[in-house]
Amino acid sequence: MAVQTIDRHIERSPDIAGGKPRIAGHRITVQDIVIWYQHMGKSVDEICAEYDLGPAEVHAALAFYFDNREEIDRAINESDAFIKTLRKTTPSALEKRLKDMRG
Repeated sequence: MAVQTIDRHIERSPDIAGGKPRIAGHRITVQDIVIWYQHMGKSVDEICAEYDLGPAEVHAALAFYFDNREEIDRAINESDAFIKTLRKTTPSALEKRLKDMRG
């Protein structure tokens, strides 16, 4: 009998992280793991050490990603678009302070 273990490492809750799939018992989303691993080049060991996760949790998040790649990639792209829009419409507090200092 095969046992599925990914289910115990990944969960969704509508009231946590906007319902995004995440590491069970944490607020770390699958999307976060993918960004750290694929986009920032962190190793599984680095992610585990930095965020106090086990290798099985990180690998489960990556497996979930590969099984649901379209959904996670869409969420990453939506987040990137939101950040770009926010940067265009919201002035930087640091830039404002520097401008104020210059007079």
